[in-house]
This record gives sequence, structure tokens and C-alpha cells, in this order.
Amino acid sequence: MKKHFPLLLRILVAVILIQTLRFKFTAHPDSVYIFTKVGLEPYGRILIGVLELIAGILIVIPKTVWIGATLSLGLMAGAIMMHVTKLGIVINNDGGALFTTAVVTFIISGVILFLYKEDVLKLIKRRS
Repeated sequence: MKKHFPLLLRILVAVILIQTLRFKFTAHPDSVYIFTKVGLEPYGRILIGVLELIAGILIVIPKTVWIGATLSLGLMAGAIMMHVTKLGIVINNDGGALFTTAVVTFIISGVILFLYKEDVLKLIKRRS
């Protein structure tokens, strides 16, 4: 179980990140609304989508897990901040689903980064 649990978490985060891309890349009205409200439409929507795609790919590649988790953590921190400061928790009567998904993804990404902390420490030691 110890071997499979981190992989399961990585796949879960990758699926969450990648499944949202269709909304960003197809200019779904909800996505356009969100990015318009925070002043990042359309370029921010596309850029965030590309970064989420990169994070989703990096998090499933064994050598780059920590990079993907770090990128995901940063992206979700930004999403959470936008919800708290500009968007609100509930968007277009979604019951807070987007906010909850961002929080869950943030937490799981943090757990993944913690589980792969040895990879980060190895890199730091190599660089010093």
C-alpha cells in the first residue's frame, strides 16, 4: 500500500488538473466568467490552462513529481486566493464545488510534495 498510495494521489491530482482544461481551452462560459471577473480573460485563462497541463504531466512522471506538485500547489494557492478575495466561494450556483476542488487539490499536492521531499533535498544537496 505504501508504494501505491503516492501514485494514487499523483493520478488523482493529474486527473483533476487535466479534466478542467476542456473548460479553459474551449472558452466555456463559466471559465470565461471567472477569468473576466479576476481580470485575466483571455490570456490568463489560457496560460493557467497550459500551466495546469504541465503540472498534470510532471506530477505523473517519477523524476518530476516534486516539480509538478510544487506547480500544482502554487496554482491552487492562486485559485483559492481568487475565490476568497474576488470570486467568492460559490460561483454560478456551483455550491462551492470549484473552491472545494481547489482546496482538495492544494492539500493533496502538499501531501505529495511532503512524500517526495527526499527528491527536493537531493537536488538542494547537489546544487550546494
